[in-house]
Amino acid sequence: MFELAWPWIFALLPLPWLARLVLPAADSGEPVLKVGFLQELESLAGRRARLNLPTWRQQAPFVVIWLLLLCAAARPQWLGEPMPVAASGRDLLVAVDVSGSMDFPDMQWQGEDISRLDLVKALLGDFLQDREGDRVGLILFGSQAYLQAPLTFDRRTVRTFLDEAQIGIAGKNTAIGDAIGLAVKRLRQRPSQSRVLVLITDGANNGGLIHPLTAARLAAQEGVRIYTIGIGADPQATGTPGLLGLNPSLDLDEASLREIAETTQGAYFRAHDGAELDAIGDTLDRLEPVAQQPTQARTAKALYAWPLALALLLSVLLVISVQWPDNPLQRQLRKPRFLQPHPQWRQRLKRLRLRRPR
Repeated sequence: MFELAWPWIFALLPLPWLARLVLPAADSGEPVLKVGFLQELESLAGRRARLNLPTWRQQAPFVVIWLLLLCAAARPQWLGEPMPVAASGRDLLVAVDVSGSMDFPDMQWQGEDISRLDLVKALLGDFLQDREGDRVGLILFGSQAYLQAPLTFDRRTVRTFLDEAQIGIAGKNTAIGDAIGLAVKRLRQRPSQSRVLVLITDGANNGGLIHPLTAARLAAQEGVRIYTIGIGADPQATGTPGLLGLNPSLDLDEASLREIAETTQGAYFRAHDGAELDAIGDTLDRLEPVAQQPTQARTAKALYAWPLALALLLSVLLVISVQWPDNPLQRQLRKPRFLQPHPQWRQRLKRLRLRRPR
């Protein structure tokens, strides 16, 4: 179905003629001829000389160009058939720790040692991609918490934001309470049965303005269910030394993460590999989705390029006809389309009649 997104643009159709009436005629300010009594002539005439409007045939190309520009500005588009958009009712926010300790390379992935943040990108990215029908969002937190992607059905964009996350982008500390508080602020407008937060960190709270347990109690009051994931290999299982010979996994506050999950009726997972993330996906699948109003969407194909290109082409042809009036195109257009009669056709026709045998 054809549709104009901004049909009110055509209200600007009389704008050139209004500008012609309101604005003064173009004048260099200098008379063509130096006439000493010009002012007396103007006073006798009672008006200044005005430029006459061109004829309709001279105005036609400009009117067509103006109409084409208005058509392009009105955003013509072709709408496809309405398609239902799945909406299961889950609103899932993922809060990822991007503090300095997440750069510690003690995780195994496909036979290689990678950092904790790289493992989160690899495993959690697939997890988000499979959340069909859920609204997903992304929070990155370090010394402060930032909403990187609001709740949306566009899971591919959220995964792109996750893949582009860098260590230290939100600070070097870990503000778990601020991340929970920001998630509660964003989820409190959604149905209470569908508010879910997945919190991933590798340390203890050492920054921010809100204590994690205080934020967890606030989340419980708002009906936000929090699933906490403590990431990092066991200190005994890895021989990779950290700063000053200490393994950052020793800083993981599992007791607080477990209490946060229990306070909000969620669950705590210890992520040594991808198995715990699969367990989170299974748990989310068991959540009762909330019935929401079904939504429909139409695919829109923009068509503004066609009238815009045609207006540009006519403008170029108009400039060529004015600047180079004797161009090959003009000569071709002026070429007669039919055979011209011979000036002595009457005499020839008379001779042919006389030659006809009787």
